[in-house]
Amino acid sequence: MTETERVILRRRSVRFYTKKQVPESMVKRVIEAGRFAPSAGNSQPWKFVVVRDEEIIRDLTTTVAKITGLFRDLLDYRRPGFFWLRPIANLFIRLKPNDLHPIPFSILDLVSDGRLGLYHGAPTVILIFKDGRGVSDPDLDCGIAGQNMVLAAHSMGLGTCWVGFTRMAFQYTRKWRKFFGIRYPYKFATSIVIGFPQVQADGIVERQTHATDWYEDGKKHTIY
Repeated sequence: MTETERVILRRRSVRFYTKKQVPESMVKRVIEAGRFAPSAGNSQPWKFVVVRDEEIIRDLTTTVAKITGLFRDLLDYRRPGFFWLRPIANLFIRLKPNDLHPIPFSILDLVSDGRLGLYHGAPTVILIFKDGRGVSDPDLDCGIAGQNMVLAAHSMGLGTCWVGFTRMAFQYTRKWRKFFGIRYPYKFATSIVIGFPQVQADGIVERQTHATDWYEDGKKHTIY
């Protein structure tokens, strides 16, 4: 394998970090990797915000925990005696299928109760905002930039984890949009935490094999 393939295959999400702050120079290198990501028309429809202040990270976590708690109270029909919420929950799931996919839906209770730390104790959080005027698909471009960042961070021995729940702080309150000066044409896209892993965080995580249709020489083949 090439070194690039090795980094891609061995990168994994990290949810336990030491308290040691990531050197500023390393964070800048991670951001630079994101800046060099390809984007439609080279429009670079992103804005990166680095948060390394413990109080801000804690307050963001509190905001998201309160909102997830509200969603849990309104939608979690799995609690004893709340089966009657199921039709309401199903309606919201239809309206917001990605946000209320079974995976994030099952995490609502953990985040709201503080049993799952939003940023997993990482000392650095990178917020990625998309420029809605970008060419073609700004969300995709921001995702590519983020992938460049997590791969670069892994190659330096750092751990990373994507945190989509941060969206709630920007989608359902004005506080954080105002705090960070986020206004049109920018909207929150995603966030990534960076830090030094508490344990060894380099190793291949098993992935499901998906069938790939392969067309060549006038024939269709299926490869795995």
